[in-house]
Amino acid sequence: MLQDKHVTLTVSGSVASYKAAALARALQRAGAQVRVVLTEAASRFITPATFAALTKQPVLTDAGWWQADGNIEHIELADWTELALAAPASANLMAQFANGLANDAASTTWLATAAQKVVVPAMNSHMWAAPATQRNRQQLIADGVTVLEPATGALAEGYSGQGRFLEPDEIVAQLQALPAPAAAHGDLRGKRVLVTAGGTRERLDPVRFLTNDSSGKMGYAVAAAAQQAGADVTLITAPTKLTAPVGVTTVPIESTQDLADAVNARFPRTDVLIMAAAVADFQPVTAADQKIKKTPDNDQLTLTLRKTPDILQGVADQKRPGQIVVGFAAETQNLLANGQKKLTKKHLDLLAANDVSRADIGFNGDNNQVTFLFPDGHQQQTPVAAKPVIAGLLIEQVAGLLNTKK
Repeated sequence: MLQDKHVTLTVSGSVASYKAAALARALQRAGAQVRVVLTEAASRFITPATFAALTKQPVLTDAGWWQADGNIEHIELADWTELALAAPASANLMAQFANGLANDAASTTWLATAAQKVVVPAMNSHMWAAPATQRNRQQLIADGVTVLEPATGALAEGYSGQGRFLEPDEIVAQLQALPAPAAAHGDLRGKRVLVTAGGTRERLDPVRFLTNDSSGKMGYAVAAAAQQAGADVTLITAPTKLTAPVGVTTVPIESTQDLADAVNARFPRTDVLIMAAAVADFQPVTAADQKIKKTPDNDQLTLTLRKTPDILQGVADQKRPGQIVVGFAAETQNLLANGQKKLTKKHLDLLAANDVSRADIGFNGDNNQVTFLFPDGHQQQTPVAAKPVIAGLLIEQVAGLLNTKK
């Protein structure tokens, strides 16, 4: 992934800026050619001379951004770039990128490049959790940017929280796992891809429902990766707090029956179905018309549940030659055995099995790790990586399956 890759490293103002020097060296050890853009705030923590010495290349700063010498340095650098890496990325830099600002060397170079883009945040935990930062993060993901999840640990303020800059070797490992941008090869160009996401809800009464902890992040990342690969993507989504990827048709649903109806209506026209939604397996036999009230006589409440529709089993009977159906298995025990049973029973072309009992890759997290299971029995485990990275690896597998069915 990084051998001979042209990497532009954008360093923003952060106490972690000093680690960017070690990151530049780690990228070089992995075979990358590195050039650096330094924001004005970053230059208060670490000097351009440090990066010039390490990379043997001039460093682009605001001071030398636009000189009357006939060169447009930020455009030249943007065109040279094959991987744009912002690390560490402050909350301010993320806001600039998410809103398309072009008011300094860093943001203008970033906006001008068509290269693959990765952001590695570093900031105070409260700044990371702020709604504005999370909104900007979602916008970056919707724009096709891979945003790595910051670590949890000791912060400059003297307490622990999420927002700590990832260690350079870990960043390089995640970059090594990044799939090549599929859109550059037209892997899914002309294909119709249907993706499901989020946790379905089964109503108990007008204000309560049964559901699960799914955030929808994995399904949304898959939809974005498929769209970036050139596909015509429809995303059927249960309620989430996420912003739909740009260019993707969105179909909102709530219950498992809603999801089944939406999938069944669109499956005949679909080339690829990727079922990333966390579907409720059971629903109440009856739902109350009004809110269920507590009374002195009802210390206990008994619910009678029935199975919800098995959507994957249903589409298996409709599947035509050449169609690809991909499932997810979110398990808490016997991951591979349970995944293999689901793959075989549902007649899937590919299944992504993930252990949601693990805190680092479970529901709601930004990272994931899956094992791809195939009908011929072979398996392939991904590294622990950001969900957009895992989504890209999944889309690579889907593109390969489509090629074998031509």
